[in-house]
Amino acid sequence: MRNLLYIDACIRDEESRTKRIAEPIVAELANRYNVTKLALNDLDLDVVQKELLNKRMHGEIPQKVMAWAEQMRDADRIVIAAPFWDMSIPAALKVFFELCSIFDVTFKSNDKTCYGNCKAEKMMYITTRGMDIATGDELEQATPYLKALSWLWGIGPLQVVAAQNMDYVSAEVIEEKIAVAVAEGLQIAKEF
Repeated sequence: MRNLLYIDACIRDEESRTKRIAEPIVAELANRYNVTKLALNDLDLDVVQKELLNKRMHGEIPQKVMAWAEQMRDADRIVIAAPFWDMSIPAALKVFFELCSIFDVTFKSNDKTCYGNCKAEKMMYITTRGMDIATGDELEQATPYLKALSWLWGIGPLQVVAAQNMDYVSAEVIEEKIAVAVAEGLQIAKEF
């Protein structure tokens, strides 16, 4: 069986509408993949600041961080579940990606440019947005960032499953939007 890395950046845990969409999709994918879940709430994430950067420049990378980066590199597929926060992704997810962006692990260089070292052929981003902002809207900065990161790390195409305008509708409409997003994600999962 091939490996799928599931990055759970649903900071609100079980209260998360994003998680409610992601869980049945990942459960379906678990029929075809060995799933490794990294729940960011359970990880000890250090912000990349001067001291950490200096250590990294001298090859001092904490074992836990190296393990996360290697999981990113070695996954055949990646699923990210993250709500839309402050027009992008939660800070914890950005920190996680910065920690995993390790030269000679997730990317390399040929002295002219960087190129990816990850083997994932596809990545799926599952999200909910409180505001009525669609994927591709100039105000939505999560998808462009994830596409750029996919390029840097050599990950295949990004597929997005999103439910939007979740904060300004009735509970019934929220449930309908979640059901539609789950159905969309399950459809993508067939070819993922």
